[in-house]
Amino acid sequence: MASEALNTATEQAELGTYDTIVSFMQNGGEFMYIILFVFAIGLAIAIERFVYLSMIKAKNRAAWNKLLPILNQGNFRQALEYTTNSKSAIGRILGYGLSKIGGGRRHDDLEMAMEEGMMEILPRLEKRTPYLATFANIATLLGLLGTIMGLIKAFTAVANVDPSEKANLLSASISVAMNTTAFGLMAAIPLLLMFTFLQTKTTEIVDSLEMASVKFVNLIRAARPKEVSSTPAKKAVPKQ
Repeated sequence: MASEALNTATEQAELGTYDTIVSFMQNGGEFMYIILFVFAIGLAIAIERFVYLSMIKAKNRAAWNKLLPILNQGNFRQALEYTTNSKSAIGRILGYGLSKIGGGRRHDDLEMAMEEGMMEILPRLEKRTPYLATFANIATLLGLLGTIMGLIKAFTAVANVDPSEKANLLSASISVAMNTTAFGLMAAIPLLLMFTFLQTKTTEIVDSLEMASVKFVNLIRAARPKEVSSTPAKKAVPKQ
């Protein structure tokens, strides 16, 4: 009996919450659905960006864990073969640098090549994320616009009403009109939080790519003297 009563109370609470949400949406007017549409688009973008950035981060970590031992061994030919077939961002960037090794290339050429790779990848990491901040501002402005339109309708409606009913009718209309502002803020706050989170995640990935690039250049600089010292010196030819 106690469990049945608890289940009944839970169902009634769920129905009450559902009815409250439906009533809240309906009383707010057409702007509520526009705000909901903006929030849905922003949420879809946030989910897509989160999945994409998480995959990029995982691929970069796996690629770096495989590349680092090869680079420490000085086997740059094998590293180049790996980066050529790699689909990770760090593989592409280091691939640009590895392609410039040899042939008397300077370190500046190597660094410029990797900067070119970074410039190619960076827009893909930041793609669509700024839209979240824009949608948050749009949701807030739509909420304010819906409230203003609701207030205009409210004051117009009470203009020809009996004075004794004006106060009650006006207060009810204002409370309904404020629904759009509340819902606009309810949509904008999560969108701003998601924008900040994704921007931080993107910055972490960019920092890790730059750190890997610096480590790679240092490994190349450390390997160059070994190559020079291991090259047999040419015998001096005595002058006739």
